[in-house]
Amino acid sequence: MIKPRTPPGIMELLPRDQIAFQQMLDTIRRNFERFGFLPVETPVFELSEVLLTKSGGETERQVYFVQSTGALANAAAGENATPELALRFDLTVPLARYVAEHEHDLSFPFRRYQMQRVYRGERAQRGRFREFYQCDIDVIGKDALSVRYDAELPAVIFAVFNELAIGKFTIQLNNRKLMRGFFENLGVADEQQQMLVLREVDKLDKRGADYVRETLTGEGFGLSVEAAQKILDFVQIRSQGHADALAKLDALGQGSEVFNEGIAELRQTLELVRALGVPESHYALNLSIARGLDYYTGTVYETLLDDYPQIGSICSGGRYENLASHYTKSKLPGVGISIGLTRLFWQLREAGLVDTADSSVEVLVSQMDEARLPTYLAIASELRAAGLNTEVQLEPRKLARQMQYADRAGIRFVVIVGEDEEARGVVSVKDLRRGEQFEIAREDLGRSLRVELEQSRAMGNVGADQ
Repeated sequence: MIKPRTPPGIMELLPRDQIAFQQMLDTIRRNFERFGFLPVETPVFELSEVLLTKSGGETERQVYFVQSTGALANAAAGENATPELALRFDLTVPLARYVAEHEHDLSFPFRRYQMQRVYRGERAQRGRFREFYQCDIDVIGKDALSVRYDAELPAVIFAVFNELAIGKFTIQLNNRKLMRGFFENLGVADEQQQMLVLREVDKLDKRGADYVRETLTGEGFGLSVEAAQKILDFVQIRSQGHADALAKLDALGQGSEVFNEGIAELRQTLELVRALGVPESHYALNLSIARGLDYYTGTVYETLLDDYPQIGSICSGGRYENLASHYTKSKLPGVGISIGLTRLFWQLREAGLVDTADSSVEVLVSQMDEARLPTYLAIASELRAAGLNTEVQLEPRKLARQMQYADRAGIRFVVIVGEDEEARGVVSVKDLRRGEQFEIAREDLGRSLRVELEQSRAMGNVGADQ
C-alpha cells in the first residue's frame, strides 16, 4: 500500500481553510474589477522559447520543463533533447506573449487581471512553495504608457489589503532609472554590470550590508570601497511620510539624464498616489528595492506588513518597457504588480492574522423522522430559492450527532422539524453561533435567516473597517 502524501512545496488545505483562502481570492478579484481591470487566463505551460525570453539565469534554473512520454522516448534516442514546453514561473511573461499575439483584437491601454497558479523549482521549505497562486494586475500601452498608471497600481493594492484587514502595511516604491543613473555617476556604466549590482542590492534586507559590500568589492565586481559605501548609503534611504519622501528626492540633487528621469517619475508617482486617496502612512520611498527580474525598467514596488517584516514582501512589481519586443515589432510598454497569495495566506495563518472560515454551507436541515424526508427536501429547496446554501441530513442519526456534525463543519443554522412543528406550520432553528433556539413560521424561514446572515456580515465588515 502506498502512503498518501502531497509533494513537497505544495499548500493543500482543509475545507474551512480553503474557504478562507477563496474568500481572499474573491476580495482581490472584486477590487481588481472595481478599478476597471478585465480577466485573462493563459495556459499553465508555454513554449520554452517564449517563456524563457529575458527571464534571467536565476529564474531559468527554477523552471519546470514539460515532457510527454513520446518526447522522453525521442530524447533518449537523441532527438529533440530540449523540451518544447515549460510551466509558467510567473504571469507577466505569458501576458507579454498574450498581448503580442492578440494585439489587433485588444483595446489599449489594456487593463488585465489574472489569478492563476504558477510553478517554480525552488527548494521546498516552510513558507516557500513550488506551486502557488499569483494575483496580477497590469496595464499595457500601445507605443507609450503614462507614468500615471504607475501611481494607480498602489491605489488598487491599498484597496485590496485594506479590505482584507491584515494589519498595517506599507507600499514601498523606487525607480530603477534612478538607481541606474546613480551607478553611472559612480562609473558603473555597463548595463549588464548594473543589472548584476541591482541583483546584489536587492539582497540587502535579506543578507545585510556587510554581505553586499563584500560582494560588490570582491571578484566579479571590483568596485572600490568608497563606491560600494556610496551605493550602500544610497540604497538605505527611506522616507517617513509624503513630505519627507519629496524632501529626500530633492536632496539627491541632479545627475545624468536617466538619473533625473527617475527622480521626476518617482515624484509624479508619489504625488498621484496621494491624489488617489492612499494615506501617506501606507506608502514610502525605499531606494534599496530593485526587483530581481531583468525586465523592470522604471518604477518598482514592494509591500511589507509593518508588524511582520520577517514575512518579506507580500506584493511586488514594476514598470517594464521592452518585454513584448521579443514577440512583436510593436512597442508595448506596461506596468504591473502581483500578490503571491499562497505564500501570503500561509504566512498570515502562521502569524494568527487569518482565521479558519465558517462553512460555505449556511443551513443544515436535520432529519428527525425518516418518513418526513420529503418535507425536509422541500424545506431545503425553499431555503436555496431564498439564496441560502443548504445541506440536508439524508440518513437517520441522533439529533445530538447532527448538531455535532454541523458545529464541527462550521454550519451556523440547524433546522429541526418534527411531528409537532409540522402540525403547527413552524420550524425550530438552532443558531449554533449564539447558542439559541427559536421557532419561526415556515413561510418566513428563508427570508428571516437571510436577513440574519446579512446583518451579521455587515457587522463583521464594520469591525474589519475599524
